[in-house]
Amino acid sequence: MFFDVENLWLFYSVLPIVAFLYAAVGHGGASGYLALMVLFNFSPNYMKPTALLLNLFVAGVAFVHYYRQGHFNGKLFSMFAIGSIPLAFLGGIFEVDASLYKKILAIFLLIAIARMLVQQSNTIVTKQLKWWQGIFIGAAIGFFSGLIGIGGGIILTPVILLFHWGNMKEAAAVSALFIWVNSGAGMLGMLTNGITISPDVFLCVTIAVVGGFLGSYYGSKKMKHKTLSYLLMFVLILASAKLFFT
Repeated sequence: MFFDVENLWLFYSVLPIVAFLYAAVGHGGASGYLALMVLFNFSPNYMKPTALLLNLFVAGVAFVHYYRQGHFNGKLFSMFAIGSIPLAFLGGIFEVDASLYKKILAIFLLIAIARMLVQQSNTIVTKQLKWWQGIFIGAAIGFFSGLIGIGGGIILTPVILLFHWGNMKEAAAVSALFIWVNSGAGMLGMLTNGITISPDVFLCVTIAVVGGFLGSYYGSKKMKHKTLSYLLMFVLILASAKLFFT
């Protein structure tokens, strides 16, 4: 059993809040779950597969909500997914010390936050994404995601927004499904490599899905684009802090 940690009730209390915040912007929340598990001294052997499994469920719920509200851009998703799925599987096979990659990603996330702050008052004109751009970017994000145990939405969403390839809710919908397929591919890669999933994790899944359901419901249906943008920046700050200090 990997829940041999102190104050487990507090972990269960914070978990749905993390899921709510991430799902509201179309994310599965792997970076948040990893940070939470580090704080509560979870066994490192279980952290990566647990984060990906939580990602699968929460991102899946988020995608359903955003899809039902008509925010999903299938062509935009396909361009990124073609390259990301096989590379996420490949990244999930590798076992490496990814501390340097995490620091680099944290820096890029902070740059994305700064750019988004500058663009808040500007009118966004959507631009056309070329196939080769989507496949290349998707492959890079997919490999990195499988490598460190995240779904990749924390990278993809700001990329879509910064290059004006979609609006906030389109980015959330595309990222939710992108996270789902990458998490599945990364999980398959880890299972192929002999990593097992403890049955205890499904209690975490149940709790996280409650927060993810509520977050994605309000994000897709109730919140305005600008509110979601500020919430995304808050989530990116949390993610970058986690990457810097773990």
